Amino acid sequence: MIDRYARQRIFRGIGDAGQKKLGEGYAVIIGCGALGSAIASCLVRAGVGRVRVVDRDFIEYHNLPRQLLFDEDDIEEQLPKAIAAERHLRKINSSVRVEGIVMDVNSGNMERLVAGAHVILDGLDNYETRYLINDVALKLKIPWIYGGAVGASGMTMTVIPGETPCFRCIMPSPPGAVRIQTCDTAGVLNSIPFIIGALQSAEAIKLLVGDREHLNKGIISIDVWENSFHQTALGAAGRADCPACQGRYEYLEAEEGTRTTVLCGHDAVQIYNPKSPGVSLAALALRLKAVGEVTFNNFMLRLQVEGREIVVFPDSRAIIKDTRDESLARGLYAKYIGM
Repeated sequence: MIDRYARQRIFRGIGDAGQKKLGEGYAVIIGCGALGSAIASCLVRAGVGRVRVVDRDFIEYHNLPRQLLFDEDDIEEQLPKAIAAERHLRKINSSVRVEGIVMDVNSGNMERLVAGAHVILDGLDNYETRYLINDVALKLKIPWIYGGAVGASGMTMTVIPGETPCFRCIMPSPPGAVRIQTCDTAGVLNSIPFIIGALQSAEAIKLLVGDREHLNKGIISIDVWENSFHQTALGAAGRADCPACQGRYEYLEAEEGTRTTVLCGHDAVQIYNPKSPGVSLAALALRLKAVGEVTFNNFMLRLQVEGREIVVFPDSRAIIKDTRDESLARGLYAKYIGM
């Protein structure tokens, strides 16, 4: 029988010893959209021993052009991305321990989600959670790999705690809404998250096999429409005025109440209270059947009411679709789900 990893073993950067290290490696991917699904596919195919995928969202048809782990059957089954990803990844490589976790990442659960990981990979579409990853990575001294893609351009940066500048060194605070393009305003070409995700995966593999000499120690920026590729060198250490590099993990230590978030690419608002004890979807369906059309499975409940769809998860998190009005979303949540 031909060795599954024969082509990797003969590559000088991996070899037999490197492949063994990959099999012992543990990667956590936060977010499983276009970037995260590309990263997860690469790492599982490469034989990384344990891969955890964390995502809060469910699959819709507009995801399929660029999120390569999913198909129409997943939508028909009403599967969250993390669950569908786990199923598909296990079919790709049954020897890899794959975990799909349906959860909103926040300051209350972040340390638990990444504890013991050898590398954290960013498959996100929002800045706030990236600052949270940055904090936990520096606190636990876990390397992490930033990636972002919108329109036809993307960038990636590898953060090695104590050795390189961190994400907050480069971007001390989140950009204002008027300064940042999103998939809602600029769209996205499917090839760019594949490319950025592949670069992030390559960095993770270098880290896992122990080759730090060839790591990207700067920022790589690519535009596939304009045919541009840039590498920006960074300093060798963090900034003296960076709170995270000085051990002040402001995002990780933030107090959490009920949170509302306008979701990229959805025309929807997410509502979540990390301190909520959770909800029985079966019991909730029974309570809501008199107010609107309700369907549910083990992973999520859908309620059609007042011309909108509310999707509820077992942790009591909800996504209110067809609105970007956070006040309206909170009102619908309070009315039908309860705060």
